[in-house]
Amino acid sequence: MTVADLGLLQASATRHVQRKKIATLAVPAVILLYLTYIFFAFELPGLAGRARLDNAAILLSDAVSYKTHVTRDSRSGDIEVAIEGERKGTYPGGMRPDWMTTDGNTTIIDLGGEEVVTLLPDNAFTLSLPGYPLIEASLVNGRVTSNQPGDAPDWISQSGTRLGITTPHGRVTLTRTKTEVFHYQPGWELFFFTLDSPYFGHGPLALAFGPQLDANRSNLTGVWQDFWSNRMWRHSDVVWAIGETILMAFLGTFGAAMIALPLAFLAARNFTPLRIVRFGFRRVFDFVRGVDALIWTIMLSRAFGPGPLTGALAILVTDTGSFGKIFSEALENVDDKQIEGIASTGASTVQRYRFGVIPQVTPVLLSQALYFLESNTRSATIIGAITGGGIGLLLTQAMQTQKDWEEVTYYIILIVLMVMVMDTISGWLRRKLIKGE
Repeated sequence: MTVADLGLLQASATRHVQRKKIATLAVPAVILLYLTYIFFAFELPGLAGRARLDNAAILLSDAVSYKTHVTRDSRSGDIEVAIEGERKGTYPGGMRPDWMTTDGNTTIIDLGGEEVVTLLPDNAFTLSLPGYPLIEASLVNGRVTSNQPGDAPDWISQSGTRLGITTPHGRVTLTRTKTEVFHYQPGWELFFFTLDSPYFGHGPLALAFGPQLDANRSNLTGVWQDFWSNRMWRHSDVVWAIGETILMAFLGTFGAAMIALPLAFLAARNFTPLRIVRFGFRRVFDFVRGVDALIWTIMLSRAFGPGPLTGALAILVTDTGSFGKIFSEALENVDDKQIEGIASTGASTVQRYRFGVIPQVTPVLLSQALYFLESNTRSATIIGAITGGGIGLLLTQAMQTQKDWEEVTYYIILIVLMVMVMDTISGWLRRKLIKGE
């Protein structure tokens, strides 16, 4: 090698090192530039200003507690007490919670923490708070008035038509039509029994060993019937909805696996020599799995109407493409010697596939099918919210009410438990069927 060749080689190596240095610096610079663009394009500096921490606190409180509405009609003066403001949770006449007392035309509501609301005649009320002057408000000639100054604290909002006060233990509002007090308490009230049940307010020991509370039913039978038919928490509907969700995932997943397996032979290189056929089926797989399951859900719901079957079809269509790709790749990697051994016995084409191919790809097929079943259990929740079936529908309905967030928490917990159970069962089946444990 001459000196000139060494010089050229050194120059080439130097240029290569320089390119590496530039690439090393350019990649982080491009990433930093992109993050800077995202910072301003998504208006992250204004995110803190748009955040509503007060709403977040109310949402968190509603998720782990319940509120009782005490409503006084401005015209009639009638007072109604209802848990979560629902007719199904309304206290019957003469029945009141222990934190509410009535003295003539005056009703005293103890919110806790030395916060006391006193409902006075003529659509007036007072609110006593620790460390703050007594708040007085009333409805005069259709106009809301109070003794609060114009620069009242942030937890007091007032106008000529509405006064709203939010305290650590509740809320009070006064409008032209009603006075409403919200009393917050921890827990999920009426989760087991509604107010009209004879078992409401009794502990488990009294229900198990105490006297019979319903003349027509034993305590054990009555407890189960009233719990199962609870009109507020709808336990029977929830169990049925979870069953629908699992059924959607099961039918969609294994239906797709059964359809994709024979089609995968037509897309595998070692089983279909015609390139045009393989190309066509592979593009079909790409198309059906390239369109998201939610899109298929919307289109199929227009064609077949809402329902769990539509959700199962949406999962089936999407997973047929995914399984077709996975199964065809598994078929292309089978051992030809085992197939040749089966063929040497004079077996037909179907027999060669049955005894020489299927046993080799069965672990992959089962493993992927069970994994997709586990994943589709979660997807079926969202799909059910669109098609009107399963636990997803109940979750959507609870979120749309904007008041029963403890029910939203309940459904989310059930969904998480359902996914955990399906994951456990799927893992157990994989070990039993594939590894033989």
